[in-house]
Amino acid sequence: VQLQASGGGLVQAGASLSLSCAASGARFRNYHVGWFRQAPGKEREFVVGINRIGGIAGYTDSIKGRFTISRKNAENTVVLQVNSLKPEDTAVYYCAVTTVVGVPVKPSDYYYWGQGTQVTVSS
Repeated sequence: VQLQASGGGLVQAGASLSLSCAASGARFRNYHVGWFRQAPGKEREFVVGINRIGGIAGYTDSIKGRFTISRKNAENTVVLQVNSLKPEDTAVYYCAVTTVVGVPVKPSDYYYWGQGTQVTVSS
């Protein structure tokens, strides 16, 4: 499966963005999807995931109440709506897919990755 992440940009604190992960190739609906982010000099961290039937897993504490994940299997797309952005949200955001049960948080449990989309939040 091929993944394409898009929707990032340069915004001011408090703004919103809609990040999309579009899939092509294998049957997307069979995969759980995770969003990760990686800030400069830091390790890639799990943000939130959604399983193949739409159950949401693991909002990271720092983004609870501000980020929302959803999926449209008919469109092979997962959307991460990010609101009330803060400078500390600045990172490259990646989507990835897995069939590991429970929507894992370890990057190594994911099979395919998108190329990432840059989100930069100015104060």
